[in-house]
Amino acid sequence: MSQILSQSLSQQMRMEQRLTPQLIQSMAILQKPVADLEAYIQEALESNPALEQVEPEPDERSPSGDGRGEPGGDGRTEAESFQRLERLSRFYDLDGNEAAPFRRRAAADTGERDAKIDAMANTAGREKSLNEHLLDQWALVEAEPRIAEAGELIINHIDPDGYLRVRLEEVGESVRPAIDVETLERALAEVRKLEPRGIGARDVVECLLLQLDALPGDNRIERTLIKHHLDDITHNRLPAVAKATGYSLGEIGEAIKAMRATLNLHPGYLVGDRSLPRIRPDVLVDYADTGGGLTVRLARGNAPRLCVSDELVKLARTKSPNKETRDFARKHVEEAAALIDAVNFRRNRLLDVAGSIVQKQREFFEVGPEGLQICRMSDLATELECDPSTISRTVADKYLQCPRGIYPLRYFFTGGTETGDGKTTSWDSVKIRVKDLIEAEDRKSPYSDEQVASLLKKEGIEISRRTVAKYRQQLSIPSARQRREF
Repeated sequence: MSQILSQSLSQQMRMEQRLTPQLIQSMAILQKPVADLEAYIQEALESNPALEQVEPEPDERSPSGDGRGEPGGDGRTEAESFQRLERLSRFYDLDGNEAAPFRRRAAADTGERDAKIDAMANTAGREKSLNEHLLDQWALVEAEPRIAEAGELIINHIDPDGYLRVRLEEVGESVRPAIDVETLERALAEVRKLEPRGIGARDVVECLLLQLDALPGDNRIERTLIKHHLDDITHNRLPAVAKATGYSLGEIGEAIKAMRATLNLHPGYLVGDRSLPRIRPDVLVDYADTGGGLTVRLARGNAPRLCVSDELVKLARTKSPNKETRDFARKHVEEAAALIDAVNFRRNRLLDVAGSIVQKQREFFEVGPEGLQICRMSDLATELECDPSTISRTVADKYLQCPRGIYPLRYFFTGGTETGDGKTTSWDSVKIRVKDLIEAEDRKSPYSDEQVASLLKKEGIEISRRTVAKYRQQLSIPSARQRREF
């Protein structure tokens, strides 16, 4: 049997989609929140001599006042915008055509002070860490050298929440020569006298007792509860605690209130600035000045005024025999043009998405979270003629500020169900209703999850007990046993 191997040349046509560097950059910029976008553009301004920034103009409001954002600039679909990005190299062919887009001469230097220097000068100093806070106090403690060394070593092993979770044997063996456990125990006793109280505890019970020792008055009930019945208190088994201790439910209740007011499970977190990072909204929604509508606009920083340097464009077109100079200028001009187009695409897409959200969720802005309507990314993608992934990137890590507060843009996308009367309601609205029912219950006989589901069914909302339990946990609402008041 013979086998014949042969080679031949043939032609065939096929379609395939490729991600060009311009498309990748456009998607990356689309996903950035306003703070990251500003940092990205600033880095590009420093690294690309062809990119310049002109004086920003006032934010543009939506003139219609109907809840829609500005239209997508030139009315192009997403696919057309991508095609334009792919044509950028030809778009900036630098063949001598004087009508090049994006060309605006940058504003002249006004000689004003450097804004970066002013910002650095006005930046607050770094907060001290817990270890630094404790070491400052330890430096003032009068102790023999060996104890002082052991105390400093212990402080360096304390976790940010204030607990010492490393065994003293391991702490002593972490240095040479090693420090014996007896010396470490003596040092630990002194470290625990530092502020905030509770520092250096090995577990929750020890942490609370250390704080209790520093409080004045008779704390016998609190001490008993912490040492022997902390788990019962956590699960609200107060009758069992009363039976075991002989204290009345009133005495136990008052002791628990006192502990919650004066004791801290994580004393280390009392030191330093642990505030959440400041949120910068990307979209601003206001009531129209004429009344009866909402306006949508982008926060400053979403639409920086960028242009391509005239000098670099001329340098790229020069007939100079220095090819390296021309290639250098051409490369940076094309990169600047691609960045400008990507930023404009992000701006237009964000305005389109925000405007559609405001229009679909108008009831939310009138009555609050209970007015949320069903809104899916796939439906909005169909309306805006783009892919759902583009909608997801557009709203990622971005926030909307309105008269009711600041909300993530993703918050307005929610599924839902149909009520008994044929109306649709979002899952977030159901969640709000679960919260309202529990807040209105009799705390001496709180609703079980099954009872909440039954009450919702009477209102035409059919959900299971499991769903009620899931929503209750998401709302950080304890179980019926833990909510019960005795």
